Amino acid sequence: MSDRQAARHARRAREFETFVAGAAGRLLHAATLLTAEAPDANPRARRLLTHALAHTYAHWDRLHGEDPYDCARQFLAGRFARATWHQYGVFGRARPDPRSPLAALAPQERLILVLRLYEGVAEQQTAALLGLPIERVHTICDRATATVLHPARPAAPRAAGTKVAPS
Repeated sequence: MSDRQAARHARRAREFETFVAGAAGRLLHAATLLTAEAPDANPRARRLLTHALAHTYAHWDRLHGEDPYDCARQFLAGRFARATWHQYGVFGRARPDPRSPLAALAPQERLILVLRLYEGVAEQQTAALLGLPIERVHTICDRATATVLHPARPAAPRAAGTKVAPS
């Protein structure tokens, strides 16, 4: 390897390390929200993040001025969507942690809510990324927001043998 190639590889590695140092925390949080795992026990989210960062590193030289965070976020969302919607991966079969704020949501609702509200991705971009109509993204986001803000209350358990007085 020539000195020029070695210098280019070293620069690429430094740039990527700087990117990871700045973006990995937010991407991990987004992945944890997507998988609905507890923040302190999130192996699926970490695996999802690892795949997204590996993909971004593999395409680092081809970004040509594009935002690497956007590339990583798109890959993270796409991989989560494929794994859950097609049931090929462990992300779709795992039960959400009840401590997660998004545990009551379906995977598609979590994905859209995280992209729209946590990541700030526009409806048009979210719809294009997921291959859905804009109106559907808007409806799912509204429904998911209502579910998170106003969770259903569990029914009070009735004691066995208790009779309800007629009114």
